[in-house]
Amino acid sequence: MRFPSLSRAVRGLLPVLWLAFATLAHGAGASPDIRLYVLDCGRLDFQDLGMFDDSGALDGKPGSMSAPCFLIRHPKGLLLWDTGLGDAIADRPGGVAVAPGIRATVPVRLVDQLRTLGLAPSDIDYLAFSHWHEDHTGNANLFGKATWIMQRKELAAATGHTPPPFESLAPVSAWRVAPKRIIDGDTDVFGDGSVRILSMPGHTPGHQVLELRLSRAGVVLLAGDLYHSRENRRFRRVPRVNTDRAQTLASMDRFEAIAARTHAWVVIPHDSRDIAALPRFPSYLH
Repeated sequence: MRFPSLSRAVRGLLPVLWLAFATLAHGAGASPDIRLYVLDCGRLDFQDLGMFDDSGALDGKPGSMSAPCFLIRHPKGLLLWDTGLGDAIADRPGGVAVAPGIRATVPVRLVDQLRTLGLAPSDIDYLAFSHWHEDHTGNANLFGKATWIMQRKELAAATGHTPPPFESLAPVSAWRVAPKRIIDGDTDVFGDGSVRILSMPGHTPGHQVLELRLSRAGVVLLAGDLYHSRENRRFRRVPRVNTDRAQTLASMDRFEAIAARTHAWVVIPHDSRDIAALPRFPSYLH
């Protein structure tokens, strides 16, 4: 039995049903509301940048590098990426000589910047480091309540199972009591593909990069110390402070393939030009 009038009614509803389905499908695939804040966690001034290129092209040249931290606000939690130089350096307006020919300065404390957002260190849900060098881990002890996300190889190296050059976890007590999420390779932090940690070893055994998928800015790649400047990226310079040259070059290849495929906004944290191109705190990228 046919009901012509009902068929016409259904046909009339088809455009409406199609529009509703399309809207739901788009919403299901849309990026969640993620915000990327760039925090000023210090600056390093070098009399000689030679350590950042094993070809000798930078030998004898002075320069400066930014040492930022990154706060990612996701509907499922807060991730802090790197903790910069220690807040104690802020008590020394002229900075501190951290090594011969290297001076560190911290113009504003990390805790004060978090306070601007109404946050305390105990509010941070997840903590991850591009790698375990002191210009990225200086405030790590503030975050003993956060879940630390670390590559297994980086943890092994930092606890003394890898020969120098490497920095020890020993001075950082929080890692012993903090909850940990030990990973081997890439990981999806919140399970929705919007915030991914990508294994890019070489600079250190467990060096990693952060990939963000933002609703407006698109894909953003925080390169860690895979590159120390735009020029180092352009010329594929490998630093002397490095654990495995072949791994570093392979990681560069992987990074560039991802950047090209996703049309990513690449951020080299130690290059102050890249940091200046991002929204100035407390504004954010999304």
